[in-house]
Amino acid sequence: MTPLRIIYAGTPEFAVPALQALLASAHSVTAVYTQPDRPAGRGRVLTASPVKHCAIEHGIAVEQPVNFRSDDAVLNLQQYQADVMVVAAYGLILPQVILNSPRYGCINIHASLLPRWRGAAPIQRAILAGDTKTGITLMRMEAGLDTGPMLRSEAIDIGEHETSAHLHDRLAALGASMLLPLLNEMPDCLQYTSKQLESSVTYAKKILKQESRIDWQYSATQIDRQVRAFNPWPIAETTWCGKQLRIWQTSVVDTHSAAAPGTVLHTDINGIQVACGDKILNIVQLQLAGRSVVSAAEFIKGHTLIGQTLGTANTSVNQG
Repeated sequence: MTPLRIIYAGTPEFAVPALQALLASAHSVTAVYTQPDRPAGRGRVLTASPVKHCAIEHGIAVEQPVNFRSDDAVLNLQQYQADVMVVAAYGLILPQVILNSPRYGCINIHASLLPRWRGAAPIQRAILAGDTKTGITLMRMEAGLDTGPMLRSEAIDIGEHETSAHLHDRLAALGASMLLPLLNEMPDCLQYTSKQLESSVTYAKKILKQESRIDWQYSATQIDRQVRAFNPWPIAETTWCGKQLRIWQTSVVDTHSAAAPGTVLHTDINGIQVACGDKILNIVQLQLAGRSVVSAAEFIKGHTLIGQTLGTANTSVNQG
């Protein structure tokens, strides 16, 4: 194995495990590229990305260009004379001049089994679609959106009750574990690639906040996927007594009801059962606007829901 000079590009928490693996290896991370600091929280305070925090902790140079349209941004990257650039959820489009700058090009850690779920939100879209498997693909980057030839891929099962939060952490760890064996075989491994099958391409478009609103006409299975896919963001939600009610955890009850979708049928310590377009959804954890996340058992101690309809402004509800 020949130690490599590496530029690492990533922004969110997903990209941290792979960076940590590189920093603990014999390879040299010469610079870390990450998105510019963004306003966050109620105070809209400028906040550094998780990747930037990790780089600073290890004394690595941090670069935060807004884009790569200027000659200065390109020349700055090239001065690091990297053998390879590793990219994980960076969030900026890399032009061809950047893709060509490292000696062996750029390698992307993508959180799906390409060509399924190219794009911004592969973890959430896989859960929303009811996929039973996903994984990590390591690919050589091209100018297109996740179109490059594949170097390695590894599949994992998606748990029946798994949320995006949990699946995210498992995939981040898997990507980190796959990266070093590949880099240790550079450049020989670049000879062995697989072309993506275009007929199997699907796109994971960015998650929008408005997708979080629950439509109780959908099946309980579909709504349960929505709840799991949107945990930890943007969190599936409905309304109750005219207020936002966020739904954090659910399960599907394999029975049917003639009640109108959204009607609360039954409550007990195990959950709040709601009629859907097909089958029944059991709400296990929920959060009323301005309150903490609580279990259904805690919620029903102070609120009467049976016979009420979620998704409508019903002012007759006893709020305790």
